[in-house]
Amino acid sequence: MSTSLDRRTAILVDQHPLWLDTVEQVVARAGVEVVAKATASSTALAFLDEHGPDLLVTGIKMGDGEVDGITLLREARERNPGLRAIVLSMYDDPQHVDAAFEAGAAAYVLKTAHPDDLTSAIRQVFEHSIYLAGLRIAPAPAKRAMDDLPGLTRRELEILRLVAEGHSNAELARMLWVTEQTVKFHLSNIYRKLNVSNRTEASRWAQLRGLLAPSAAAPISATA
Repeated sequence: MSTSLDRRTAILVDQHPLWLDTVEQVVARAGVEVVAKATASSTALAFLDEHGPDLLVTGIKMGDGEVDGITLLREARERNPGLRAIVLSMYDDPQHVDAAFEAGAAAYVLKTAHPDDLTSAIRQVFEHSIYLAGLRIAPAPAKRAMDDLPGLTRRELEILRLVAEGHSNAELARMLWVTEQTVKFHLSNIYRKLNVSNRTEASRWAQLRGLLAPSAAAPISATA
């Protein structure tokens, strides 16, 4: 990891060189220095060992004979657990999104998104918390309640709490520094894991298990 508190560094990985050049410009505007770019996972791993960056931005699909970006991310974080990572992908299905977060991604951004969405994601990954100042933070669930969670990731649990407080998808996107599409991906995963159909049922599930602050038990819109 970089030693300067003011200098943050990144490595970019994508099979298309022209795309890497475009992403480098966005990352630089976010105040992060790109120290290496790679079009292959094997090269990226060597760069990660050499440079020890603060941030990895990777696509998912790689060239023939190379592991995909999800596998790259998992191995990179095994070598350096403190590495922040953003997956920048053309895939918009919940399976890829869920796999990315399970591998350790801090944000998932579609390649069709506006460049400002990537800038926001970069800011998000360097924050200690996704919550904004003044937002109610529910107390941590008791161990029994945590053990009862059906495979929810930390990010999914945070979104579940915010949804139960009545925040819309647009509000969640602004608070989490992600796109509304990413919020929808998370919600679809939450609904599937909880075996519910909408945010009303998901919120009720969370309330019954004591995952929310007492003040958060407001009526919730059934729209997703």
